[in-house]
Amino acid sequence: MIPELRAGFNRRFSPEGYASLLALLEVRCGTRVAYRVAETPIFLPLPLLEQMAAAGAEMTHRLMGNPAYLAAARQAIPAGYRVAGETAHPNFLTADFALVREQAGEQVGGLAPRLVEIQAFPSIYGYQDVLCTAYRDAFGLPDTLGSFLGGLNAAGYWELLARTVLAGHEPENVVLTELDPMNQKTWPDFEVTARRLGIAVVDIRSLEAVGNKLYYRDAGGLQVAIHRIYNRAIADELMARKIRLPFDLTQAWDVEWAGHPDWYFLISKFSIPWLSRPPAAHPMVPPAVFVSGFLEGPGRAELAAAGVILPSQTGPATAYGELLLKPLFSFAGKGIQFDPTQAELEAIPAERRGEFLLQQRMRFAPTIETPHGLTQAEIRILYLWPDGGRLTPALSLVRLGRGKMMGVDHNRNQEWVGASAAFFPNGPGAITALSQ
Repeated sequence: MIPELRAGFNRRFSPEGYASLLALLEVRCGTRVAYRVAETPIFLPLPLLEQMAAAGAEMTHRLMGNPAYLAAARQAIPAGYRVAGETAHPNFLTADFALVREQAGEQVGGLAPRLVEIQAFPSIYGYQDVLCTAYRDAFGLPDTLGSFLGGLNAAGYWELLARTVLAGHEPENVVLTELDPMNQKTWPDFEVTARRLGIAVVDIRSLEAVGNKLYYRDAGGLQVAIHRIYNRAIADELMARKIRLPFDLTQAWDVEWAGHPDWYFLISKFSIPWLSRPPAAHPMVPPAVFVSGFLEGPGRAELAAAGVILPSQTGPATAYGELLLKPLFSFAGKGIQFDPTQAELEAIPAERRGEFLLQQRMRFAPTIETPHGLTQAEIRILYLWPDGGRLTPALSLVRLGRGKMMGVDHNRNQEWVGASAAFFPNGPGAITALSQ
């Protein structure tokens, strides 16, 4: 998207450089990265990244300032997953954006960001910094290319992450919890985070409850009190696998949460229909409605009024090519369905139709020139919000793909796709240094 940088990188690329990138990641993460890493980062103008970062923050504040929305979102939290001690705000937030072509009559306009989804849940904050540094070192990217947002540098980024996770507690009393963490693809991030912050990574099923306190076992088998939990266990995986935890999530425990579990539900895909209509409507959010409203209420009319093209005739075989069917509480693109039919929508039990939404399908603009053709980019803004602090965009994460879905699991057996990073010119010599 910055032609001189793109052409310069492609011209200087070598398979040896890519092999060096993968080797650096393995050494610096202390483990193999199980998902595909793209051969290239992307180069974006800083104002575009700042536009997306500002939009995600604005959407979040609109939601949090809407009591009707928050009340409805709390009602949608599944039974047994409403956790005591809900915090005043989430500690972590991610906002994913597609880049689409703006249409002006018959003229194709420029690129514009559109929200894919927003989620108050941690992402791979530790690993992503390592990835940016590895791209820089493996391919000789100049220091005049920046990667941190919010006015941060590397030291400020890690200080903010530590403040958000630890909140002043001793590292030995803070744990990163996940379900079977060593077998998760995010294990490299856990390793990096644990080493940098000095915290332990533990299986959430191994926590021990004594009275109203929680404990974990250290490497020597000693029982250690937990004062704060950096929660990485995804609720939909716990539900799907019918995991029974050794402690009741709904009970009031003498523990703090870095990333209180309620926020996974409170700011999620549940918010998208609210963000696409007044009073919280945001111009970057594509029209969306709940399936319940589409089949039994004004949802179909609302989508049509918003300009979504819908079939004029409706029957069991009617396919909605301009809509995506999404489960509300799922991660990494699980359960998303293209071209849902009327019969498939009606097959969802009436009592569960509020758990799915229909969102206008966005056509990602292929914008990244690669040896394998134009490639699409989805850009995630990573925010940190420490207790008592402010919501800060800190770093971006990129997925490159050439298929319908952008996740790394959906672009297998391809090259120049996968997990990536974004850099922006941060000085007058940035473009010249790489384009030569």
